[in-house]
Amino acid sequence: MNCKEHLTIEGINKIVAIKASLNLGLSAGLKAAFPSLVAIDRPLVQNQKIHDANWLAGFASGEGCFLVRIKNSPRNRIGFQVLLAFKLVQHTRDELLMRSLIDYFGCGKAYKDRESVQFIITKYGDLIEKVIPFFDKYQIEGVKSLDLADFKRVAAIMKVNGHTTESGLEEIRLIKAGMNRGRS
Repeated sequence: MNCKEHLTIEGINKIVAIKASLNLGLSAGLKAAFPSLVAIDRPLVQNQKIHDANWLAGFASGEGCFLVRIKNSPRNRIGFQVLLAFKLVQHTRDELLMRSLIDYFGCGKAYKDRESVQFIITKYGDLIEKVIPFFDKYQIEGVKSLDLADFKRVAAIMKVNGHTTESGLEEIRLIKAGMNRGRS
């Protein structure tokens, strides 16, 4: 664009070819408008390891998710179970990076489907002993820091078994309702 190439058909084709290789690729409308376009090849990064904790905190600030799940559980006295999870999801081309997080944190699992790889930590002890202390030391930025603060509030309630009481469960429900997409 600095060279004004975007003002030519060839330049627009180059831009759309780059977009075709990013994230989810082209929308249906762009595919229809550029039917013969070939996406550029993205180089595969071989050394996908975490070398800087601050980089990981920034990555989690943009791509991480702190989840609270409440599910029916007839085995529990109050009929519900509270589950916590920390999750990162990326395109399958970053599978090595996502799997390297298992070694980095010393816990978690990676799951691959057709288009993405999920790294997820669900074990309460790992979340309390590894994930939360990591993000206490290496700060999450932006709105995600509010989700982390809520996640920590729920973890604290669970630590004293508050999630096994009606009042504790209701407090967790209120916290959960305001997290992630529920945050106004």
